[in-house]
Amino acid sequence: MKEKKGKLNRANGVIMPIFSIPSAYGIGTLGKEAYEVVDFLSEANIHYWQILPLGPTSYGDSPYQSFSSFAGNPYFIDLDLLEEDGLLAKQDYANVDFGENKNYIDYAKMYNNRFGVLEKAYKNAKGKLDKELKDFRKKEAYWIEDYALYMAIKKEYLDVSWLEFPEDLRNRKKTALNKFYKENKDKVDFYVFIQYEFFKQWENLKAYTNRHKIEIIGDLPIYLALDSSDAWANSDILQLDQKKSPLAVGGCPPDGFSDDGQLWGNPLYDWDTMEKDNFSFWEKRLEMNLRLVDLLRLDHFRGFEAYYQIPATDDTAKYGKWVKAKPYQFFKMVKEKFPTSKFIAEDLGFITDQVKELMDFLAYPGMNVIQFAFGEDFTSSYLPHNYKRNSIVYSSTHDSDTLMGWLKSLDEDKMEMVKAYFDLEGDDLEENLWKIIKRLMASVAAISMFEIQDFLALDNQARVNSPGTLGENWKWRANKEDFKIELAQKIKDMSRLYERG
Repeated sequence: MKEKKGKLNRANGVIMPIFSIPSAYGIGTLGKEAYEVVDFLSEANIHYWQILPLGPTSYGDSPYQSFSSFAGNPYFIDLDLLEEDGLLAKQDYANVDFGENKNYIDYAKMYNNRFGVLEKAYKNAKGKLDKELKDFRKKEAYWIEDYALYMAIKKEYLDVSWLEFPEDLRNRKKTALNKFYKENKDKVDFYVFIQYEFFKQWENLKAYTNRHKIEIIGDLPIYLALDSSDAWANSDILQLDQKKSPLAVGGCPPDGFSDDGQLWGNPLYDWDTMEKDNFSFWEKRLEMNLRLVDLLRLDHFRGFEAYYQIPATDDTAKYGKWVKAKPYQFFKMVKEKFPTSKFIAEDLGFITDQVKELMDFLAYPGMNVIQFAFGEDFTSSYLPHNYKRNSIVYSSTHDSDTLMGWLKSLDEDKMEMVKAYFDLEGDDLEENLWKIIKRLMASVAAISMFEIQDFLALDNQARVNSPGTLGENWKWRANKEDFKIELAQKIKDMSRLYERG
């Protein structure tokens, strides 16, 4: 099938999650330092900013396991902006313990201490923001009431999943929900307030970013978390039994990296049921995410064509099977409802001919990660000489080594391959790192994308996530002093050489 012209402007991009932005309060936020990051990106002639999912995180702190596909992460609400709005006094949060390490997030302290500060802001907002909150609830009616009610019920029952709610609440009996709301109205309204503040701060930051001619690339996980208001309120579109427990879950089959495969545990969609109302839940989900960002990366794109179905009772992913989804029916809806929106397909790993045909039909750009390019020879599609214009080259991703971490990990044979391909000399890793960055910018790929850690030449101490592990992920934060004008100028000069932006 003939390759179609893409919609991407030739430019450089940077991956930097919101939580990695420097701040004085334990985690990156939507405040002053975020605006300073945008200023740095603008000065460096970077026109794409890729972030991770923005939703509220659950156990494990992964942004890919969120309590909602629609809500924003309360941790990202900037406390100084609340103080400027008269909702907090400086002493309400200046001496709160949000963690002692400026480079790593302490999520336990975030959970234990941040909500108390937000509750003070909520109490101070009473009577001041009544109209604004009423208008917000009306605008976000599709999801906000379910989300706020869900979180309030979770809080009441010590953070259990909805599968452990009392039966009438689990099954969303109207009388039970109304009774709970009447008895816990203040708790529910608190979660509405949090979302109002998140959206207000995010929309202001996004507008500032766009004014600087930078587009934000968002990230949409294909699956819903089982422990989410989405699954609770939309259980009919999932493969669940009569007790609402999953019949099957998602994951990946065994491969060269894992003998047991990957068992994600997310409930799977009932594609036949979703098709009956023309994928209305997905339409709402996409609509929200495309409000928040300018381009949307579709995570695990292969799962839209066929998904790996693992029996829910299995302990590993060994005995799953591939099941056909509804790719052309689904994307027909997407093209009709969002004709001018821009999407990126996360097409990493083993991709079938059927997935390639679907991507070609849609003309969605795919991903090339340079760290995956060096096998036994020089034939990999991830090598720059094989790129298509309508694609994105990545020096690293949130799931991989940093570029410096990768260079440090290479054995002698692989290092010789890398040196031969990129014409590297000597053993100065930082010098070689910048030569690789330069070659990726020179490639034909529309966007050359780099983790901010790669521009800073940081090794795996700054890695964001190691898939299949728990406890040390999603924590890395940059320092304010990392964003030097000299670094911005270096990136800018290099981008000009290759007409990027």
